[in-house]
Amino acid sequence: MTAFRPGSPYRPGSPGGRRPQSASSVHTKVEEELHEMAGIDFDKVTIKHNPSVPVLYEEALTHEEGSVISSAGALCSYSGLKRGRSPKDKRIVDEPDTTNDIWWGPVNTKMSERVFLINRERAIDYLNTHPRLYVFDGYAGWDPKYRKKIRVIASRAYHILFMHNMLIRPTEEELENFGTPDFTIFNAGEFPANRYTTGMTSSTSVSINFKRQEMVILGTEYAGEMKKGVFSVMHMLMPKAGVLSLHSSANEGQDGDVSVFFGLSGTGKTTLSTDPNRKLIGDDEHCWSDSGIFNIEGGCYAKCIDLSAEKEPEIFNAIRFGSVLENVVLNEDSRVVDYSDDFLTENTRCAYPINFIPNAKIPCMGGHPKNLILLTCDAFGVVPPVSKLTSDQVMYHFISGYTTKVAGTEDGIVEPTPTFSACFGAPFLVLHPQKYASMLAEKINQHQTDAWLINTGWIGGKAGDVKRCPLKYTRAILDSIHSGALAQGEFENYEVFNVAIPKSVENVPSEILHPRKAWQGKTEDFDKSLNKVATMFTENFNIYKDQATPETCSAGPQV
Repeated sequence: MTAFRPGSPYRPGSPGGRRPQSASSVHTKVEEELHEMAGIDFDKVTIKHNPSVPVLYEEALTHEEGSVISSAGALCSYSGLKRGRSPKDKRIVDEPDTTNDIWWGPVNTKMSERVFLINRERAIDYLNTHPRLYVFDGYAGWDPKYRKKIRVIASRAYHILFMHNMLIRPTEEELENFGTPDFTIFNAGEFPANRYTTGMTSSTSVSINFKRQEMVILGTEYAGEMKKGVFSVMHMLMPKAGVLSLHSSANEGQDGDVSVFFGLSGTGKTTLSTDPNRKLIGDDEHCWSDSGIFNIEGGCYAKCIDLSAEKEPEIFNAIRFGSVLENVVLNEDSRVVDYSDDFLTENTRCAYPINFIPNAKIPCMGGHPKNLILLTCDAFGVVPPVSKLTSDQVMYHFISGYTTKVAGTEDGIVEPTPTFSACFGAPFLVLHPQKYASMLAEKINQHQTDAWLINTGWIGGKAGDVKRCPLKYTRAILDSIHSGALAQGEFENYEVFNVAIPKSVENVPSEILHPRKAWQGKTEDFDKSLNKVATMFTENFNIYKDQATPETCSAGPQV
């Protein structure tokens, strides 16, 4: 290793003090692998393999415009024009071995092998022109039996630090014996795709080739594409191994009881799964195997808009040296971040290792879930605060993935707008939703897991007419679920939805548990709202009827 001494013309990690070397130099195994499989010219390009966090900081600060250190010690990086994912530019190669498995349509658009190779060549040509390349080898999946070896090749240190945080970091021994990766990401996001290439709709392309076990990124520097790309890969590979992949958070109680939370943005998934009395297994991506639950990731990717130490102390305090802040605005002199400033984007983010959370469970694994929590935010006032689901109802509501957006959450939203996202994460699915739903129902029945639908939205009327269900009541419901008391309670049937709702929950007013009884307006208005929501469910589910089981289809609301 090159020594660094005061007065040296080069600081450690800088390209001036190391390669490129002559053709007669001894090359590392990784350099030779990159040359063999991708034609990377290691005599012209400096390749840094699994560099340390301080080196990645130095590289980003030296070579990436706009990079600075925040007052808390996080690396502040900027993703260029793209500040969110580009789902319309996602493609999967259509090839014989997987074509019959993939859920083709708006989520998964076909790409030919030839076009993929054109984009791959374009990406590698760009990477070869870069004086510095960074490589990170890490794992997806905490269970050694099922984990996948992921290699990331990128031209930006920011991207490698991001994936250093989001993948599971190997020990020195594991890195030495890493072997051939199961999947390789070529991130040439600084360079655009050719819009005139067949099948391209823009200068951005995010493409996956399961046959070649590769992913190519062009035209977007948004780091989240890598994270969700790995998730899409796991959504294909894990079910093939008999393991269910889930877009969810998970925590564990003091007695080892595991709860898994599903929910779209605004439903409270992060807030409710963060519990000082329970250990965090993970906040976003998990798998359910024959051994139990395990986190796919080695870190967390948290939203930062309006973040404060008072509201979310765990996340706020995790933003320190080693974390990556994306697209935030900060004071030019003090380097203090203004988390309320959405000048660049509302989608400001921070990526940090999960061990930065004090009550994280390491390794991020747990037993079979005792409770499954499906979260929704209903703005029409007709979904109960809590209801117990049968396995068929779990499949129906899991495939539906329902919530509502309300005025003020997005431009153009002036009234409650229903949103359905299959399996609470449609953009990342690879197989048909029924595949994941059937596996979920099978595991629920096998392990006698209780399943609950919790509405964190409006009770007693529509949004704008009444207040949202107080958080303290939702937490009381969760406490009753975790203690086991709610499962032992007395239930009644709720019309149209045909779900079981409890007659009482400790520390929750009984009058809010039944939507019809809680309704503060006219009876005919309630009936109208109830039938409206039920009809929306039915119309949305028509998309999935072709492959859904009869039991699943009949488990939804009956108008």
